[in-house]
Amino acid sequence: MASQPEPVRIVEVGPRDGLQNEPVPVPTATKRAFVERLVAAGLREIEVTSFVHPKLVPQLADAAELCAGLPAAPGVRYSALAPNEKGLERALAAGVQRVAVFTAASETFAQRNINMSIDESLRTFAEVARRALAAGVSVRGYLSTCFVCPFEGHIAAARVLDLTQRLLDIGCDEVAISDTIGAAAPRDVAETVGLVLSRVPAAKLALHFHDTYGTALANVVAGLQLGIRTFDASAGGLGGCPFAPGAAGNLATEDLVYLLERMGHPTGVRLDAVVAAAGLISQHTGRPLASRNARRLGGDHACAAV
Repeated sequence: MASQPEPVRIVEVGPRDGLQNEPVPVPTATKRAFVERLVAAGLREIEVTSFVHPKLVPQLADAAELCAGLPAAPGVRYSALAPNEKGLERALAAGVQRVAVFTAASETFAQRNINMSIDESLRTFAEVARRALAAGVSVRGYLSTCFVCPFEGHIAAARVLDLTQRLLDIGCDEVAISDTIGAAAPRDVAETVGLVLSRVPAAKLALHFHDTYGTALANVVAGLQLGIRTFDASAGGLGGCPFAPGAAGNLATEDLVYLLERMGHPTGVRLDAVVAAAGLISQHTGRPLASRNARRLGGDHACAAV
């Protein structure tokens, strides 16, 4: 590790990835208050929603309404998923500053998740990226199931490298290499991300971990050792994927903050404030917060319905 650890950028995905699979509707006003609390906690990159068809993800059907009411905050960038050109049109109309597109390193998962082959998805997203960039909106790419797929098993590192490069080629300025079912261990990170880094600069990569087997923080350390300085996380450990059987929530933002700060990597994020923000959501969903730091703090941060 470096003798003087560098700052680490956290991309907060709780309002989108954390809520998209929640069966209990969360009111728009509550989502907005959630985002406001995340901003107050010091988070500067927040993925707030997805402009997917409302029938597919009812929880995020209020995407335009939510974005319209978000406060302008200096240094804060709000982003949203735009799965196709129609979604992009809605995102641009809502004033989103950054959009994300997503495909998978597993052909089967791509078909189950977005109902397209990998090649079809990349052709679709190439046009989304072209139009977004022409409108002055930056584009992020997600690459799901980069280590293990629930349907195909182990994913070859060479495939992840190829698809990462293809996402960058269509105009993405960053690719989030994602452990969608939370099955990766540090050796997987070292092998796969290490190979990607042989062709792609670390500054163009982020890591997105779920914590199904409790290895997410260990995987973060592996990523840090490789030079990665951007990580996705979700306040309270909220999240899950309807197309990834058995997948747990995302890496909890507050647990990531604790690890990074303890290792000397500044984040600019207040851990207790993140837990308080997530506690607001747990009061509406009846779901207790999964993170270690939420349990440690207890009290007002615990789920009111439990």
